[in-house]
Amino acid sequence: MRRIVRIALLTILTLLSTTSSAHEMSMAEMQVRELTKGEYLWQWMAGEKRAPSDVLKLVWPEGCHTDTNLLHCDEAGLNGTLSIEGLGNGFSAAMIKVLWLDGQTRVYTLSKGQQKVHLYGSANDQRGLGEIATAYLYLGVEHILTGVDHLLFVIGLLFLVGFNRKLVWTITAFTAAHSVTLACSALGWLELRSLPVEASIALSIVLVAGEALHQQQTLARRLPALLAFLFGLVHGLGFAGALKEIGLPENHLLPALLTFNVGVEIGQLLTVTSAWLLWRVASRWPQTLLARTPLLYVIGSLAAYWSWLRIMAIFG
Repeated sequence: MRRIVRIALLTILTLLSTTSSAHEMSMAEMQVRELTKGEYLWQWMAGEKRAPSDVLKLVWPEGCHTDTNLLHCDEAGLNGTLSIEGLGNGFSAAMIKVLWLDGQTRVYTLSKGQQKVHLYGSANDQRGLGEIATAYLYLGVEHILTGVDHLLFVIGLLFLVGFNRKLVWTITAFTAAHSVTLACSALGWLELRSLPVEASIALSIVLVAGEALHQQQTLARRLPALLAFLFGLVHGLGFAGALKEIGLPENHLLPALLTFNVGVEIGQLLTVTSAWLLWRVASRWPQTLLARTPLLYVIGSLAAYWSWLRIMAIFG
């Protein structure tokens, strides 16, 4: 038991070195401005941690070539496939804003799973629905699987409820709630400051870990679906914050929103399935049950640390 406690403490110290914004997505931004027919000025916007040009490589459409930050294209203009190599290595996605000569603007989002976009030489955005759906589906899966705080909340629910019929209702309630607030926020119907939302997400993990540590029949134990629904509303605002950083295509807003949310659900189901498989394997050795309490203390301690940092950021 002492060995397990020592491992838990070491894990806590290691995890405390991670950032308090555990599910932040890294976004590279590029702007392309049409100066005259066939002439463009392009530049990467400054990255928070590193310059996008250090890790990302642009491949312009055929007929286009660059001279420093000037892009020269033939008579067809900026027409063809634009791709970005290196996505997923330092940057989750890249947002390309094209400002056309007629005053119109188009925004394109590329990711590791969707590294190409077709441009049509004008503000006509004829991207297929499948192309946009694939990009946002991948971004949704990536967000939940790299969002440590969202994952820890789901894992905390598994410890609280266990693998039984109640878990189905609990996960369903969490999904329904965060889908509602994600949609409302992404469509501009609901807007809250990000810092209080992030602090509330961290505090929700602390509460779930605490409830899972004792056996009293509290409201959370009797009605875990209600708990999951209430905190799911907050987590949905966190998902919306990430989606706001990525941006939504104006002409395919609803499909992009829907597929991003579906991607989040796929990532969530992958997490639950992996945890169930791990539980089935671990249940063969009863001594592994001793790790339950230390693991919950790790989850709760990490979430408490995030809560403190995020609350201080609100007043800082």
